[in-house]
Amino acid sequence: MGKYIVKRVILAVITMFLICFITFFAMNAIPGGPFNGEKAKSEAVMQVLNARYGLDQPVGVQFINYMKNLLHGDFGVSLKTGREISVTIATRFAVSAKLGIMAIIVALILGIVLGAVAALNRNKWPDHIIIFFVTLFTAMPSFVAASFLLLIFCIQLRLVPVWSTTSPSYILPVIALSLSPMAYITRLTKTSMLDVLGQDYIRTAKAKGVKPVKVIFVHALRNALIPVITYVGPLTASILTGSLVVENIFTIGGLGSQFVDSITNRDYTMIMGVTIFLAMIMVIMNLISDLLYKLVDPRIKFD
Repeated sequence: MGKYIVKRVILAVITMFLICFITFFAMNAIPGGPFNGEKAKSEAVMQVLNARYGLDQPVGVQFINYMKNLLHGDFGVSLKTGREISVTIATRFAVSAKLGIMAIIVALILGIVLGAVAALNRNKWPDHIIIFFVTLFTAMPSFVAASFLLLIFCIQLRLVPVWSTTSPSYILPVIALSLSPMAYITRLTKTSMLDVLGQDYIRTAKAKGVKPVKVIFVHALRNALIPVITYVGPLTASILTGSLVVENIFTIGGLGSQFVDSITNRDYTMIMGVTIFLAMIMVIMNLISDLLYKLVDPRIKFD
């Protein structure tokens, strides 16, 4: 297991370097710059600004300097606000993390429960109803669901207040973020449960007189959760890193909306900092999900 972890860490470092390399050079290849605005600046002012932030140097030199600072934990400062990137990420990510964790919990609980119910009632009316809504939510992107929820419950019915920093309501953003992954988890759980329920050890447990509740929750559901755990890592990373559109719809001041603003403003250092941070979350969550296999099924061996 130690060799496996070392190998994965090395691959993670290589992945992060490639992400930094591609993002940095692709970002600088786009015409324009962070100081190009509606109000034109004089050539002398542009030269001073570029020299101050090192943008007057060749792109290759800029990348080397950025990576040196990054190795020391320095994400730099925003080219627009002058604020430390690490401070902005920490502040904004606290909001996104709270929203994302609630959405993940809702998606996991409802997905596992509905998937198990659908599997235990195969080809019956509960199964048909669950599969209908699962198919609907799978085909509906989160930003479409967020728009409908905002229009119906906030504007038309006025049952849920619009987002406010003083009294934030996470209900609609959590629902919008959790619908699609909940539907996918439901399908995963149902398929896996049906496969596990047909295994020999389940039939043996039933023949020995084991209580149905114990057969379902101890023997069947535990092994059926392996595909779900496979999905938990990418799910966590995708929700934490992919909530930018939902955050913009509900005007939530999280890291996602900050990322969109940095792209619009061509804030190079902010784009790099947020991209690296989100990529790091994705890599770490994938590693954790792989290691969780061993806890659920001790028969799994790491190569």
